[in-house]
Amino acid sequence: MKRRFYLLIPLLVLLGLIGWRLVEKRAENVGRQEQRAARMKASPSVVVSPVEIRDIVHTFEVTGTVEAPLNVKIAAKVTGRIDALPFREGDKIKKGQVLVRIDPSEVEANVQQQMASLAEAQYRLAQAELNQSPADVSVNAQIRQQKAAVASATADFNQTRENYDSQVAAAEADVQDSESRLENAKAGVTGAQANLDNVTTRYNRILGLYKEGFTAAQEVDDAKTAVSAQQATLDIAKGQVKSAAASLEATGRQASIVKTKGKADIEAARAKMVQAQASLDYANANAVQKPAYEKSLAALRSSVEAAGASLRSAQARRADTVIASPLDGFVTGRYADPGAVATPGQPILAVEFMKQVWVTVSVPESVVPKLHIGQPAKITLDALSDRPLIASVIQINPSADEQSRQYMVRVILSNPDNLLKPGMFARVSLETDRVKSAIVVPREAVQNDKIGDCVMVVDSGGKANRRSVVMGLDDAAYVAIKIGVQPGEKVITMSAFPVRDGQAVSTGGGRGQRRH
Repeated sequence: MKRRFYLLIPLLVLLGLIGWRLVEKRAENVGRQEQRAARMKASPSVVVSPVEIRDIVHTFEVTGTVEAPLNVKIAAKVTGRIDALPFREGDKIKKGQVLVRIDPSEVEANVQQQMASLAEAQYRLAQAELNQSPADVSVNAQIRQQKAAVASATADFNQTRENYDSQVAAAEADVQDSESRLENAKAGVTGAQANLDNVTTRYNRILGLYKEGFTAAQEVDDAKTAVSAQQATLDIAKGQVKSAAASLEATGRQASIVKTKGKADIEAARAKMVQAQASLDYANANAVQKPAYEKSLAALRSSVEAAGASLRSAQARRADTVIASPLDGFVTGRYADPGAVATPGQPILAVEFMKQVWVTVSVPESVVPKLHIGQPAKITLDALSDRPLIASVIQINPSADEQSRQYMVRVILSNPDNLLKPGMFARVSLETDRVKSAIVVPREAVQNDKIGDCVMVVDSGGKANRRSVVMGLDDAAYVAIKIGVQPGEKVITMSAFPVRDGQAVSTGGGRGQRRH
């Protein structure tokens, strides 16, 4: 009996513990339910943002490439050996600056031949005029003499002017060559000075080691000899700079003399030509113009004119042996060297204008109607990421590419410092739509439920009210609201729990509102 009693005691204790745990668990569940009910009745905390008035802007982002608006391939019009080609890639040039000189020997020979042909034709015309009636001989002879004088004076004037251009060009080329030699000599001085500094530093280092007993005297002597040798090299380089400067001054004076003398020669030749023409006009006034006389000389005059035209053509070809730059810019390509034979149409240099540059982009057909000439564009370049640039639309191709169905659009921007280089990668931003002074809310404030688009507006009493809205244009951060809200009202942008229509909410003192 006692044994059963002892076995029953632990069982009773266990049953008591189980009962106590069940009562405690039931009390915990009741407490949780009460807390949940309290939370459901409490006002949820939300983040609000005011309804504002601002512009809504849509932009079209596209990438493009920087291009030069003018890219000219300089080619010869005549065949000949290239005598002078002083420019290379990267050299800056001016409009009208001589870029290439072609050997004029063959063309000059053709000019002389055409001059001889013209003289022969004029001689035949003069011989025919000598056979006219004796009454006209004197007047005709005078006319022929004055015509010859006019032709001679004109030829002298043209030759003087051409000689002036050639001499001035040669003198300017000499000045440029002297300037180049001076710059090279200055560069030599800089290099020699750098070498002298290096060997001097080495000598001082070795001398210090020698004084401390870490090196031999021979190394000190060698380093000192190197310093002396490099000093001599520097002195020679400085002498070359002085020589080059003197040469530049001399060539400059010579160029000035050539220009002054050439201009005087041109004016003197012009005066002779005017005088000869006046004498010819006087002789023509005394001539008896007869139809028969004109008809008999028509064929020979035509021959003289044809010979003159051939001469002018040959002279034009001679002028083509000197090729000048058609624009201000930079040399971006060199395809031949002095001594090579230039042929018509074969490029010798490539020259690009860079004071302004283009950025060419492709846009879809949905964007093209929203663009116009002169429209501002924002340019960002990877090479100049910290300097967004403002450009403007300069071209819109009205025809789309047949393959991509894209339209070519070009924007132009100034490049006064030559920082923008053709081939650079550019990002272009073009404004396509803008709604001014729109009523806007943050994008996250707009919800879409079964009824449609809506926002939750918090009234002055702290209650959330559902408002159906009609949306307009939007951008990355805001949505324009056509109907539904007014400026100054506050809309919910964030809440921890869903907010019901008419539910009281807590804005947390405005914390978390959008900053502008």
